Amino acid sequence: MKIFRHYEDLPEEARGAAVAIGNFDGVHLGHQAVIGEAGRCARDLGVPWAVLTFEPHPHAFFGVEKAPFRLTPFKTKSWHIEALGVDVMIVLRFDKAFAELDAPTFVHDVLMGGLKARHVVSGYDFVFGNGRRGNCELLLNMGVEEEFDFTCVRPVHDNASEAYSSTRVREFLVGGDPRAAAGLLGRPFEIEGLVEQGGKRGAAIGFPTANLHLGEYLRPRQGVYAVRAGVEQDGALTWLDGAANFGQRPTFGGDDVILEVHIFDYKGDLYGQHLRVQLVDYLRPEKKFGGVDDLKAQIAADCEKARKLLSE
Repeated sequence: MKIFRHYEDLPEEARGAAVAIGNFDGVHLGHQAVIGEAGRCARDLGVPWAVLTFEPHPHAFFGVEKAPFRLTPFKTKSWHIEALGVDVMIVLRFDKAFAELDAPTFVHDVLMGGLKARHVVSGYDFVFGNGRRGNCELLLNMGVEEEFDFTCVRPVHDNASEAYSSTRVREFLVGGDPRAAAGLLGRPFEIEGLVEQGGKRGAAIGFPTANLHLGEYLRPRQGVYAVRAGVEQDGALTWLDGAANFGQRPTFGGDDVILEVHIFDYKGDLYGQHLRVQLVDYLRPEKKFGGVDDLKAQIAADCEKARKLLSE
């Protein structure tokens, strides 16, 4: 998948595409339905399959969310979109000038002038342009004027007849239910980050950890998780089982919140490397122990439980 950070002067291979447009934070199953519809249109027309999205997330730009809320920051989002088979991802910077662009101008200048889109696809609730005045009706009407086709994808529901949404994913993660979140995402929730130097307390008690700060990622419920960690080995990504604690390490008087990942039976050095961590299941809340021996016994029990869950 080729990624472009602009819409002007795109190469021919990125123009005339069937384009799915949206923020797509989470790339959940509802988002995948929108992107997949663009893919079907692209195959029917014999044109590129493209996704148009925005960074930073508009909610971050406007300060709608005060705490970190992203499910898929840019790098993670691009991985999941690429995995769907998309040919081109166009990522436009959402800044003050872009926010002030009115909806008809966005359609005329960006979708047609820059992308020369053949078919545009969006979710039913997609809004855009200054004052959020652009919507599916405008795209349909302007499609007639500008000579592009438009498809509005209706809400996609899960087995409980509720629509897939990034909000529901966030609620499940904050509530400590990564399995339910995975049911909406179509995969486990994943955190990617740079492994940082820690206090090496884990190694000292027999459970070495790779430590990650979450940055702009949503903060899931603090506690212990069964996880899978994506590690680069011989040029390929290998997923390894493990257990992780997300929290403040109260037994040692910690104050900052970090993700500490213990990969079972792993002997390599991960410092300075980028690690991908999937939260598979929630084991227990974080708590303070009376001493190191009690902590070691609990970690051993957590690891055993995680091994069993992950083997299933």
